[in-house]
Amino acid sequence: MNPDESALDSLLNGTHGDPFSLLGVHGGPGGAFARAILPGAETAEAFSIAGTCLGQVARIDDRGLFEGFLLGDPQPVRYRCTAGGHDWIVTDPYSFAPVLGPVDDLLIAQGTHYRLFDKMGAHVIEHQGAKGVHFAVWAPNARIVSVVGDFNDWDPARHVMRNRRDIGVWEIFVPDIKDYRAYKFHIVGADGAVQPLKADPFAFMTEVRPRTASVTARTQKHDWNDAAHREHWASVDPRRVPVSIYEVHAGSWQRDRWNWFLNWDEMADQLIPYVVDMGFTHIEFLPISEHPYDPSWGYQTTGLYAPSARFGEPAGFARFVEGAHKAGIGVLLDWVPAHFPTDEHGLVRFDGTALYEHEDRRQGFHPDWNTLIYNFGRKEVASYLVNNALFWAERYHVDGLRVDAVASMLYRDYSRKEGEWIANAAGGRENWEAVDFLRATNRALYAANPGIITIAEESTAWPGVSAPADDAPPGERPTALGFGFKWNMGFMHDTLAYMGRDPVHRKFHHDDITFGLMYAFSENFVLPLSHDEVVHGKGSLLAKMSGDDWQQFANLRAYYAMMWGYPGKKLLFMGQEFAQREEWSEERALDWHLRGAPAHEGVRNLVRDLNRLYRARPALHARDCEGEGFEWLIVDDAENSVFAWLRKAPGCPPVAVIANMTPTLRSGYRVPVPADGKWNEVLNSDSVYYGGSGKGNLGQVRAVDGSMSVTLPPLATIMLEYAQ
Repeated sequence: MNPDESALDSLLNGTHGDPFSLLGVHGGPGGAFARAILPGAETAEAFSIAGTCLGQVARIDDRGLFEGFLLGDPQPVRYRCTAGGHDWIVTDPYSFAPVLGPVDDLLIAQGTHYRLFDKMGAHVIEHQGAKGVHFAVWAPNARIVSVVGDFNDWDPARHVMRNRRDIGVWEIFVPDIKDYRAYKFHIVGADGAVQPLKADPFAFMTEVRPRTASVTARTQKHDWNDAAHREHWASVDPRRVPVSIYEVHAGSWQRDRWNWFLNWDEMADQLIPYVVDMGFTHIEFLPISEHPYDPSWGYQTTGLYAPSARFGEPAGFARFVEGAHKAGIGVLLDWVPAHFPTDEHGLVRFDGTALYEHEDRRQGFHPDWNTLIYNFGRKEVASYLVNNALFWAERYHVDGLRVDAVASMLYRDYSRKEGEWIANAAGGRENWEAVDFLRATNRALYAANPGIITIAEESTAWPGVSAPADDAPPGERPTALGFGFKWNMGFMHDTLAYMGRDPVHRKFHHDDITFGLMYAFSENFVLPLSHDEVVHGKGSLLAKMSGDDWQQFANLRAYYAMMWGYPGKKLLFMGQEFAQREEWSEERALDWHLRGAPAHEGVRNLVRDLNRLYRARPALHARDCEGEGFEWLIVDDAENSVFAWLRKAPGCPPVAVIANMTPTLRSGYRVPVPADGKWNEVLNSDSVYYGGSGKGNLGQVRAVDGSMSVTLPPLATIMLEYAQ
């Protein structure tokens, strides 16, 4: 082991591609031979990790290169260095064996490693008797990769990593450091070009923006106390239980007195009790993974594995989830595997090549968002994303993922003109690599996490979005994606268009309401009134309603009550439960002062009662996704803009939902029903408690000869439950 002078120079300069071949402790005919770079040292003595003296090493180069023979077999060593009357201890990272093993190599090579988050990134561990951090990063086309950070003065020569060439992963164990240390990767491409310093794709924590370094952190929580919550969801069919989701942007639901973000513990203290009181079953957060740009709302993430540092340390998010679970609330995350931003510290040309993205912009660039599209056909990229889904479910116990922009993944020509996209091998527009990735994600999630749910934001008619991801018959491509639910974008679009029309014109657009019931059971639907409808000049939901101020409030109440009586799970974006007037902005908290106004608080009271009614009445939730739970009572009264249907479930009293979408009070209106007897008015959106005029049926009507005579308040929805 006598390297030539050029090899030693490259070692000392940090440009040697395989420093582990020369540095560390190696066996040989003369015994264990050690070579180490100990900058600033004049003398050095080697010790085992346990503290046994192994011998002296001599300085052979004034730049800090030492070598010599040691007692015993090759093993990790520490050096006691001295210079100018001072001494210090250095543990040699090049004397440690690899942390990754042959099984990791095999599974990573196959793309079937479902515990990558235990192996890649930065892990605080004990290895061969020493405590430190193990770093591992995938950069198969790099010439040299170093980890740099506040523990080595950001010097790329100090910790050049070991290249596991068969899988393109670089690793190193850096002893004597632990959590909360900032780091990045220094990557030299195959052409010798130095890349911008890269954040860790598997980083579990990051610096607060605008800083972009990754931070070593522990994510494992060992004292979870949410078993009852998880066992409950594992024991039920989510299609047949109430699911009412409160969609939240963590950065703007509320702010502190300095207009800074609440941390997770502060959010838990305020948000969880509020959601419990409002009767929602789940909180769904817009993406909380690290992202550099606030106005992206988290949809342009540079750190898929890191809860954003805006809200505190990762352990805080784990505490939030546990707190929600103990209060009976599920936590869903908006997940963005469709694309990633071009920030230079992120995934873009990570090792000097198009590694996570496609080289060809016709496949790899998204024109709508100026982002890059993951190369789903590359097994390492698909594995990176599948593991991320598994990571959130396992490490943070999240109850489900809402997957963003699924339609953009399914079609190669999505939002592209002729000549701007590349057809698949059969000449079609389907992105079969993305289909295979989505199917694999859902299969892996549901197999490993009983009770998990996945929800697709998918705006086309792709067949079987929420059908099981089973194998197709021989000779056919499988298309079913395996999601638990799909957002019903058609419901949102059609019904909001209807509610925005002047009531005098609604009779000409009756099918805006009725058409959706023709496909309401073709998928397992969530009815979303989401953040997308209250941004970019669209105004708030209240502002979308037609008429003067009174009519807008009445319309909104009627709309919410109709939606909660419509088949499908429910989702409402924050602020709309109290009829926020202004369009939502990520820059400020919601307009909570509006709760002091009776009309706004009335809407909030209605949403709370709707949630409670929906959860208490199986007829309103137990067959949300099945046709047997719905029956039209009046479908064709376009002239009066009245709709009436029955919600039902086996063995439970049915509930009649009747909506009058004009400002006309209708007395003695006949509604056919399947059973004679008493029908109790269990909800009336025109109640004075909600800010209405108080017109109604005095709590009950009686059906005779197959119909009942009801009073329909103006611009209102009522619900009547069969009593006997």
